[in-house]
Amino acid sequence: MKTSNRPLSPHIQVYKMPLSAKLSILHRLTGLALSLGAVVLVYWLFSLAYMSDVAVSLHVLFASTIGKLVLIAWTFAFFYHFCNGIRHLFWDVGKGFEMDDVNRSGVIAVLAALVLTAITWVVGA
Repeated sequence: MKTSNRPLSPHIQVYKMPLSAKLSILHRLTGLALSLGAVVLVYWLFSLAYMSDVAVSLHVLFASTIGKLVLIAWTFAFFYHFCNGIRHLFWDVGKGFEMDDVNRSGVIAVLAALVLTAITWVVGA
């Protein structure tokens, strides 16, 4: 049997992932981040009720620059997951399946999440 040095198709160096695939991965990652954030939120609420020294430590952590960046990232994760969920609701009723519509709605979901995150942190700060 003759072997070839040609790569298997689609090869990772040649294949360009479509926007919808990238946004699908981002949706899953933001869901994971929101799950982690929920655990941290419950721990913070528990510490407020029963462990005041831990609550103070968590407050100091989230008031730091890195803590604020984490909170901003969680805020973006929430808004992106929310906006992308609305996008999926339209798909559930059969709207927006053309590739132009899929790409446009994906970009709108990302931009809406960025704008909502910025508004939250500007108004809430």
